[in-house]
Amino acid sequence: MKIIERPLYLDRLKRLYGTPDIKIITGLRRSGKSELLRSFVNYLKESYTDINIIRIDFGDLKFDSLKNYKSLYDYVEKMYDDSLKNVLIVDEVQLCEKFELAINSFHNSKNYDIYLTGSNAFLLSSDLATLFTGRFIEIPVYPFSFEEYCSYFDIDRDYSEHLQDYLVVGGLSGSYVYDNKEDRAAYINDVYKTLIKRDLIDRYNISEEALLDNLAEFLMDNISNLTTVNNISKILNSNQIATNHVTIGNYIKYLCNAFMFYKVKRYDIKGKKYLEINDKYYLADLSFRYALLGVRNIDYGRAYENIVAIELLRRGYDIYVGTLYQKEIDFVAMKGDEKIYIQVSDDVSSEKTGSDIMSKTSNVYIGLESEVKMPCKQPLVYEDLSEEDFDREILKAMDDLDSGRVYTSEEVEESLEDI
Repeated sequence: MKIIERPLYLDRLKRLYGTPDIKIITGLRRSGKSELLRSFVNYLKESYTDINIIRIDFGDLKFDSLKNYKSLYDYVEKMYDDSLKNVLIVDEVQLCEKFELAINSFHNSKNYDIYLTGSNAFLLSSDLATLFTGRFIEIPVYPFSFEEYCSYFDIDRDYSEHLQDYLVVGGLSGSYVYDNKEDRAAYINDVYKTLIKRDLIDRYNISEEALLDNLAEFLMDNISNLTTVNNISKILNSNQIATNHVTIGNYIKYLCNAFMFYKVKRYDIKGKKYLEINDKYYLADLSFRYALLGVRNIDYGRAYENIVAIELLRRGYDIYVGTLYQKEIDFVAMKGDEKIYIQVSDDVSSEKTGSDIMSKTSNVYIGLESEVKMPCKQPLVYEDLSEEDFDREILKAMDDLDSGRVYTSEEVEESLEDI
């Protein structure tokens, strides 16, 4: 299988090298966590001569005898070299019984630079603070982005055409070795079944496997739709699937814990507060949806919105669904002091208007063909607007989008060339 470098993650590991924190790589099953570690090990070997790399992969039978914390501790201490900088890398760490006892001991000794990966359901964000007594840094890894997909297949033109393929093929690169669509779908199905069985049913002792499957398929079919746990429960019951809101709430939490779905809450832009009702759920990789539910009647608008959501998360943004005076902004994305507003559309007309067209206050480029709103005359300066003026302009922009009064990105480029 072809391996490509993933600089977004690898560069972060490089920056964190030598820091005292436990570095924990998390993410969806088969999203590339182990390959990322291999790339990092290769980088260390090429860049440093004064290090001792102690690498343990519990997915390899060679390390089967270390699957309890005492054996792990004894082995690592035996491999320690006090004349060198010791780097401890453990893959599939959850397969070692009470691994946290050994890892905490290594960390407390300050003798090791520690990196861990593990199956998603056993290294949950909510559990990390309980497992590890020292400071840790979580490094979430996502399936291939569209940019990485293009890099893998050496795509450098006709991005719109290839984007349609990416929607269905997805970002689980293990499927790329199969030329046949049915074989790729079978691979995706196997990943899904393993995730459901090992990461959820076994971990949480779930007895209603059929209900979990029905719920997962419902969420896949309703990505980007506002919903509530109560509404989902009512819909499933109306389809003769007996359940209740408590069970549905728990199962959704488990699916999110396994990085299968990401929950996005609503944010009141005017009141600057988070709203507790009506959330959206986005799928970690669209290939699951089309492998399980088929590719007929693809809703490209919702699919593009899903891609944007995962891309923003990949880039480290906290994302919310924006609400402003009964209007919805697809994404309010926040990172540090940065706040951006994003509206996603798969198709708008080329009808134009003058004074009501304003520029977006910020843009995120993700390699997709997108529609861009530009002013015909003088651009608005965000810093010069009062809060009320800013809210008013956002509403005008959203009305323009709803009415199709926009310029396409190609028209904007042509206009800029004439300046």
